[in-house]
Amino acid sequence: MPQQILILDFGSQYTQLIARRVRELNVYCEIHPFNKIPALSADIKGVILSGSPCSVRDQGSPDVDLSLFEDKIPVLGVCYGAQLIAHKKGGTVMASTSREYGRAKLTKVDHHNELLKEISLDTQVWMSHADTIKAVPDSFEIISSTPSVDVAAYRVKGKQVYGIQFHPEVTHTLQGKELLRNFVVHICGCAQDWTADQFVESTVANLKQKLGNDKVVMALSGGVDSTVAAILVHKAIGKNLHCIFVDNGLLRKNEFEQVLDSYKHMGLNIKGVDAKDKFYTALNGHTDPEVKRKAIGKTFIDVFDEESHLLTDVKWLGQGTIYPDVIESVSVMGPSVTIKSHHNVGGLPAKMKLKVVEPLNTLFKDEVRVVGKTLGIDPLILGRHPFPGPGLGIRILGDITAEKVRILQEVDSIFISSLRNAGLYDKVWQAGAILLPVQSVGVMGDERTYEQVVSLRAVTSTDGMTADWAHLPYEFLANVSSDIINKVKGVNRVVYDISSKPPATIEWE
Repeated sequence: MPQQILILDFGSQYTQLIARRVRELNVYCEIHPFNKIPALSADIKGVILSGSPCSVRDQGSPDVDLSLFEDKIPVLGVCYGAQLIAHKKGGTVMASTSREYGRAKLTKVDHHNELLKEISLDTQVWMSHADTIKAVPDSFEIISSTPSVDVAAYRVKGKQVYGIQFHPEVTHTLQGKELLRNFVVHICGCAQDWTADQFVESTVANLKQKLGNDKVVMALSGGVDSTVAAILVHKAIGKNLHCIFVDNGLLRKNEFEQVLDSYKHMGLNIKGVDAKDKFYTALNGHTDPEVKRKAIGKTFIDVFDEESHLLTDVKWLGQGTIYPDVIESVSVMGPSVTIKSHHNVGGLPAKMKLKVVEPLNTLFKDEVRVVGKTLGIDPLILGRHPFPGPGLGIRILGDITAEKVRILQEVDSIFISSLRNAGLYDKVWQAGAILLPVQSVGVMGDERTYEQVVSLRAVTSTDGMTADWAHLPYEFLANVSSDIINKVKGVNRVVYDISSKPPATIEWE
C-alpha cells in the first residue's frame, strides 16, 4: 500500500472534498466512518477528523478514542473534529451566539507554527459551524484567530495534534490547499508520489496476482468508469476478460454501433447484445418513474445473466464502481433518503455466485479520467457527459414506445452535435433532451399541427451534487430549436429548462 492519510468521517457534507484535496497533493487517502476505524499500519502517516452536522454537546454525538492515534501519528481536527478534541481535553465548546457561516479573515496567524507556514495574515477562510470553542485547556496554544472567533486554530503543546475551526477543503478558503500541504507533506511527512502512472502500474500488478488465469465477465456502458475499469483488467488478463455491451433500446442515436466499434479498436474481447425488444416489452404500459427504472434494471440483469451463462468457467464479475459509491454505501449517519433508484445497475442475481473485482473503487471521478488519459483512452470517451443507467427511459416522461425513442434520439442527436460544433460541449457538465407527455398546437406549412413538446436540459457542475442551468447563448438555442422542429417529425415545440439543482434534479425522472 502507498503512504496514506486516514480521514475519519463524522457525517460532514465536505468529507469527500477533504479527500479530493489531499489527493490533489499526490498523496493517497481513505475515508472511514468514525466508528469503523481500521488498524493503524506503517502506511498511515496521519489522521484528519472531519466536520459534522452534530454538536459535541449532544448526547450520543459521534465520538472517537483519541488515544488510538494521538501519540502515534499527527492529527488534524476540522470544525467538529477540532471541537471534539478540545471538548475531550477539557476545553469549553458552546453554542455560537449567532451561526458563524461564510467568509472570515484570519487576523492572527502564528507563522512559527508548521501548520500555518506561508499562510497570509488576513487570508480568507470559510466558516460553517453552530458551536464555538470558547476556551481551550492550558495544554493548548491558540495559533490563529478571526475578528469573531478567538480559537480559529490551535495546537496541543508538545504534540502533533491540531484543530482548525474553518474548512480548508472548500475553495472559499483561499489558502486551504497550502494548509493541507503543510499538514500532509511537512508534518506527516508523506511523499507526493501517488500519481496516475503509479496507480496503473500497481493496480495492473495487483489484478494479475488476484485474478491469475481466471475469467472475468463485465458489462460495459460506453461510459468513463466501466471503460477505464475494463482496460485495467484487460491489461492484467487479456482475452480472459469477457465484456458484454447491451443495447437496451434506450441509448443515444447510433450509440450501440459506435461504442461497440470503439471498444473493438481498444482490443477488448466484447460481445454486443441487441435486447431492445425485451426492454420495450418490460416497459410496456408503465409510466411511473420508479417502476420504469426497476423494469429496466431487472431486464438488464436478466439479459446479462443469460449472456454470462453462455460463457464457461467465469469466476469474477468486473465492475466500474468508484470511490463515492463505496463511501456512500457505508454512510455514517445511516442510509440516505431515496431520491431515485437504479442510477446505475449494481444488482446481480445471487445464483451467479461470482466474486467481484472493482479496480476503480479507490478513485474519484476526476481521478478516473486522469487514469484513463494515462491509459491512452480516446478523449471522446473520457470527456463524455454522464448518462443515466436507464438511458432515455427516464427522459421520456410517461410510457415508452419505439416511436417515442426514435423521436428523442433524433432530438438528442441534434442538441449534442450542435453543442460540439459550437464548442460548448466541454463547457457543460451534462446535456440532454426530455420528451414531455404533452402535445402542443402549432402551424407548419399553413396547416395546423398537434405534436410533441421537447425540453432541452444543460447544466454546469463540478460533481453533479449541485448544478446550475447552463446559460447557453440565445442564438445557439434559437438555431437548435429551429433544427429540431424542421428535422424531427413529430415535434413542433422546444423549451429550455432553467432550473438549478437543488431544488430540481438534473434528470426529470
